[in-house]
Amino acid sequence: MFAIERREKIQQILHENGTVKTMELCAALDASPATIRNDLNLMAKQGVLQKIHGGASSLPKKLQPQLQTVEATALLRPEAFSFQMREMQHAEEKGAIAEAALEYIKDNQCILLDASSTALTLAKKLTRFSKLLVVTNGVYTMLALKDTPNIDTIIIGGIVRKNSGFIEGTIGADILRHFHVDIAFVSANGFSEKEGLTDFNIYEVELKRRMLENCNHIIAMIDSSKFARVSSSSFLATEKIDVLLTDDKIASELLERYKSEGINVQVCTRK
Repeated sequence: MFAIERREKIQQILHENGTVKTMELCAALDASPATIRNDLNLMAKQGVLQKIHGGASSLPKKLQPQLQTVEATALLRPEAFSFQMREMQHAEEKGAIAEAALEYIKDNQCILLDASSTALTLAKKLTRFSKLLVVTNGVYTMLALKDTPNIDTIIIGGIVRKNSGFIEGTIGADILRHFHVDIAFVSANGFSEKEGLTDFNIYEVELKRRMLENCNHIIAMIDSSKFARVSSSSFLATEKIDVLLTDDKIASELLERYKSEGINVQVCTRK
C-alpha cells in the first residue's frame, strides 16, 4: 500500500470511529509502527488530524473546515492537487531558485526539465539564451517554450494525467536514447538525506528515473517546504545530486547538517 492510500485509510477510519490507536492502524494497514507514526505526524502537521497519546483523533468540529486547505488537499491526494495551485505556492522561493539555476546553463546545451512548477518557472526565464535544446515531460513547460525563439523543445510521449500537466509512464522513454543531456533540472515532492528525491506518483517516478539515467549533471531545485518530507517513491539518491538549489527559508541547522554530510547546497536569496 502506498503512503497516499494509507493516509486516506487513516482519515476514513477516523471519520468512522473518531479515535484510533497506532497499533490498530498497524494491524489494519499492515504497516510498521514507525511508518504509522510518520504518517500521523505529517497529517497532524498539515491539520488533518489531532495526535493523542498512543494514536490519533479527528479534529474538533470547529476546525473541520481547515481540512479543505490547499496544504491538506495536497497531502492526502496530491495527484488531484491542480498544477495551477502548485504553481502559485512558494512563488518567490521558486523564482529565486530558477534565477540561480540559470547560472548553470550555457548556449548550445541540451537541458532536461521535469514537469514540476519550479521547472516551469525556470523555462519561462530561458528567453535570454540564443540556442538551447530542452527535453521535458511537462505539458505546461512544453507550451511555455513552444513559441520561444532559438529554443527547440522535445516532449517525451506517454500518458497525460488530468490536473497535473505531466507525462507519466515509460511508453515514450526510448526517445531519450537520442539525446545527450548536459544538465537535468528536477524537483520533487520531498527530499531527505536517506531517501533522496521522492514523489507520490509511481508512474511519473519511473519515467523520472529513466530521464536521469544519462545526464552529465543533475541539479535539484527544492524549495525549503519540502525538506524532511518523504513521498511514496524515491527516484534519485542523494549522492547523485550535483547541486541542490533551495531558498533562504531553509533552517540554519538543516543547512549545516546537509553540508556536513557532503550535500552541495546552494541557498538562493529571494528578491
